[in-house]
Formats: sequence, structure tokens, C-alpha cells
Amino acid sequence: MNNKIKISNKFIGKSYKPFIIAEMSGNHNKSLDHALKIVKSVASSGADALKIQTYLPETMTLNIKKNEFLIKDEKSIWFGDSLYELYEKAYLPWEWHKEIFDYAKSLGLVVFSTPFDNTSVDFLESLDTPCYKIASFENTDLPLIKKVASTGKPLIISTGMASISEIDETVRTARNYGCKDLILLKCTSTYPASPLNSNLVTIPHMMDLFDCQIGLSDHTLGIGVSVASVSLGATIIEKHFTLNRKDGGVDSLFSMEPNEFKMLADETERAWQAIGKINYGPSISERKSLQFRRSLYIVDDLKKGDTLTENNLKAIRPGNGLPTKFMENLIGLPVNKNVKKGTPMSWELLVK
Repeated sequence: MNNKIKISNKFIGKSYKPFIIAEMSGNHNKSLDHALKIVKSVASSGADALKIQTYLPETMTLNIKKNEFLIKDEKSIWFGDSLYELYEKAYLPWEWHKEIFDYAKSLGLVVFSTPFDNTSVDFLESLDTPCYKIASFENTDLPLIKKVASTGKPLIISTGMASISEIDETVRTARNYGCKDLILLKCTSTYPASPLNSNLVTIPHMMDLFDCQIGLSDHTLGIGVSVASVSLGATIIEKHFTLNRKDGGVDSLFSMEPNEFKMLADETERAWQAIGKINYGPSISERKSLQFRRSLYIVDDLKKGDTLTENNLKAIRPGNGLPTKFMENLIGLPVNKNVKKGTPMSWELLVK
């Protein structure tokens, strides 16, 4: 497994904080000005990267408004639209791409896209995209995988809906056609997704099975699922981004607002920091706290020759006396000198 992948000036891997991707998707609302405002907000949100999508409605589907080309699921946020109508609302005009790429890079963001056919790959190559993302619905499109892999650039693939055998076929295809830096994203392809269907324990299993880094493409509401994924080894978190859910946008319902995205970036980094390594005993930062452990103390004034009892020898804080485990061994033994109340118990106080 490649433990360190470089995309532009950023490194991805377990030794680095989670790589946070803000997905603009269709939340630009067909306004370049609005899209650029999203880019600016993403740059101040703690995200590492901005991702867009590159397609045209006619490269996605046919302009037919019936049968299987119509979204009929009443629970879907896109119920009633045809596929063509949805993509027509959501697609980012290609003439905006360069301005968005340039602006994002000027703000220190890694910027890349999800292509959906060969023409979009060729177009993104002309923009010198540093990497590619394959969407869940295209993860079995092997000709597209071959095209993208042949660029030799890092490839991020969402695995929503895919079986183990399908992922294996996709991974083998990507590697056979030139992809050296591969990251798979655990993904649940429902919008929004439920934590109950996230099955994050799949992350370390995928890591072992496909010998590559694993991340999360998260469509759930809130940040809890993303934070949990980091503890299981996720090195990338992808979330949809919107300036304000009230603005609408085809994906606004399950998108994060700027303050939420900042919290996502902060808390996933804290989760990563907390993983650490297997450790027992006091850490360096804990050593000063050892003094506040319980230990054995003389709690009454004693004269030379007095014996220790459960009334004059107690386990109390702080921790400067003998360990409490010696309590039973000490009861009944005489002290060898006068001892003041508040003296930590030590072997030197006993008659030899």
C-alpha cells in the first residue's frame, strides 16, 4: 500500500491529518458568481481541496421524460425530475472551469474534478488537473476507468453500491492501466444517507483487501460519521458544500454550510490526533499528575515505637508515600522515630 500520496502540494496518508474535500456539485445554482463565492468560503473553512463535476447533460443521459428516465421515488429530493432535467440544472458550464480552477489554486486549494466520459477527461487534462475522482455510479464503467488511469494521475474512486468483485475488477483495471496512486472511498449512495447504513467497519476491511488507502464520501447529515471514520483509518473525507441550505441547489439538503464544514475539518483532525499509537503507562504530559495518585500517609502524630494501625495510616492523595498495596504489610509495625501528621509513609520510618 502506498502510505503517502502527494496531490499538488498536499500529502495524504495516515501520518497526515485527514484530507478534506469540499464537493461543490450542483450547488453553484447556475451562477458563476455564486460558484466563486463557494470557492472563497471553502478556502476559509479548513478544507484542503475543492472538487467539481465535469459533464454535459447529453453525455449523461437522453432527454426523455418518461419511464426509466424519470425519477419516480417519492422519497427522493429529485422526485419528478427527469434525469436530463436534473443534470441540466446541476452541471457546471465548462467555460467556468478555468476561472474556478485558477481562483481555487490562488487561495491555496487543491482543485480537481469528477469526469463522466472521455471528452471530460480530455478537457480536464487541458486544465492540468492534479488528480481525478470517479463517482459511485461510474465505478463499474471500465472504459472510463481505463481512460482516467492512463493519465497516470492519482485516482480517487467512490465505491457506493459496488460489490467486492466489482471493486476488485475496477481496482485491477485502474492498476493495469497506469494508476499507481489509488484511494477508494467508502460510500453509501443515498441522498441523504443514514448512519445506520454507513457500515464504517468496512473501511479497514477494504484497506486490507485492496491494499490501498481508504477514505469516506459522506452523504449523512452532521459530522459524526466522518469523525468516526477517521478512527477506523479513513485518510480522506469528502462532503458536499453549500453557502446556505436555504439557497437551494440540487444537493443542498445534504450539504454542509461553512461553519459546519469548519467544525468537520477541526474535529476530524482532532480524531486523527487522538489515534496515536499503542501506549501504556504515563505519557510525558501525564507524569506531573502522578503526584496526585493515592499513597500511604501518616494521619496522626506518632511517637517512636508506636505501631501503625488503620486509624493512623491511610491511603490518601497526594502520591508521595508508599503505594497503597503495602497497607496490609505495614499494619502492626512500629515506627522508629517521632512522626508528624501528614508525613508520607516510607520504609525509613520502620524499625529495622
